[in-house]
Amino acid sequence: MKETLFCLRVGHILPYAMSNSNTTIFTNPSSFILLGIPGLEAAHIWISIPFCAMYIIAVLGNFTILLIVRMETSLHVPMYYFLCMLAVIDLVLSTSILPKMLSIFWFNSREIDFSACLTQLYFIYCFIVMESGILVALAWDRYVAICNPLRHSTILTNAVVAKIGLAVLLRGGLLVLPHPLQARRWPYCRTNVIAHTYCEHLAVVKLACADIRSSSYYGLLVTFLVIGPDVSFITFSYTQILRAIFSLPTKEARLKTFGTCGSHLCVILAFYIPTLFSSLTYRFGQNVPLHFHIITANVYLLLPPMLNPIIYGVRTKLIWDRLLHLLTQKRT
Repeated sequence: MKETLFCLRVGHILPYAMSNSNTTIFTNPSSFILLGIPGLEAAHIWISIPFCAMYIIAVLGNFTILLIVRMETSLHVPMYYFLCMLAVIDLVLSTSILPKMLSIFWFNSREIDFSACLTQLYFIYCFIVMESGILVALAWDRYVAICNPLRHSTILTNAVVAKIGLAVLLRGGLLVLPHPLQARRWPYCRTNVIAHTYCEHLAVVKLACADIRSSSYYGLLVTFLVIGPDVSFITFSYTQILRAIFSLPTKEARLKTFGTCGSHLCVILAFYIPTLFSSLTYRFGQNVPLHFHIITANVYLLLPPMLNPIIYGVRTKLIWDRLLHLLTQKRT
């Protein structure tokens, strides 16, 4: 497909066609063209190597978590159920972007169907919101386990865990649903080129021949409605947890409890810091180079799925012990 002329400004595409009197407007373009990382086309193959390695580690690690929890009945407790939910979310999130990204980098296959683009957009943001919800659930689980251990089993029953999982699913699905619905109903100009490796929300809607401020404001609102309350609840939970840890009688007990919570804090920081950075720089970082923003946007979707199973596998003794047991059994 012949790519139409475009210019880059503030990390977005502004088509010349929008100012052309002969602009043809159509409601649903048949496809979009993903450029990958403009300016770094010659390095696409080299850039793909760390991204592909991150994805392989994420897939192996998260499937290992799911397998170990399924096989070990002693791990059938709320915290590990939430870890399994997190593993599934990470698998979907990373898989939603990497195959198409690699097809761009390796085979120069840049075209993506209009409906597939909107589906990818929906899955990415839906599962980002879900991941934030599961991190809140994990923080609550640790709060109850440490601050109110005698009531942990009565508060977090299997039914409650299932309801939390359903609430996380519905929140993510419903909050993000307006994004693809709005993008589908807008008319688009002749240019269908997206300067990105995947269908990032603002990169797509910037191509519409319409006033997209409502979509931009809604995206910002969702970011703060999700991250604001979630981070506040997590901060409150871990503040109470730290107070409870420092009140423990022995140093060994404090270190053991803090070690368990330390892995959770690492996962939380690995998710929220890149997410906030990417979201805010895309909207307000006019001086941020386009290629830097695109690389960051990919890293923040691939880094947490890779790190989560590593952090939980190494720092969570039951998972680590079970994994070592399986490996030693295979060798003998």
